[in-house]
Amino acid sequence: MTAYLVRHAKAGDRAGWEGDDRLRPLSEPGRRQARALVGLLSGSGLEAVLSSPYLRCVQTVEPLAQHFGLTVQSEPDLGEGAGATPVLQLVRRFAGRNVALCTHGDVLEEFLELLIGEGVLARPGARLAKASTWVINEADGRITGARYIAPP
Repeated sequence: MTAYLVRHAKAGDRAGWEGDDRLRPLSEPGRRQARALVGLLSGSGLEAVLSSPYLRCVQTVEPLAQHFGLTVQSEPDLGEGAGATPVLQLVRRFAGRNVALCTHGDVLEEFLELLIGEGVLARPGARLAKASTWVINEADGRITGARYIAPP
């Protein structure tokens, strides 16, 4: 199984946004990044697309889900502040299936720290660019590898 852990694409400036941050959309560069993710992951054989309920995350993976004829499943365990453990549980829950998981920088950072602690990933390799993807390989409920794909 492979999980594609995607950090949401570029969104408008948090400080300049008035209103509920969960509703802050992608910027035009972010929408371009979201469309370009399809090209990066078109050969992945995705069977499910899950996203933080925050609008910018959903918008990041909508083109990907459409490409595969899937719908984006809202997953609160990918929301800001959720931490690494829920992501690990999702990877295990979808064992044997290829899945995209879209989340936020803080969640991704904690997850990468977990992988560093388990010796799966070296610290210099832990990158967090917006719209980047981490390819997480799993076998028998255990993460066996992680590879970074730069943002489009």
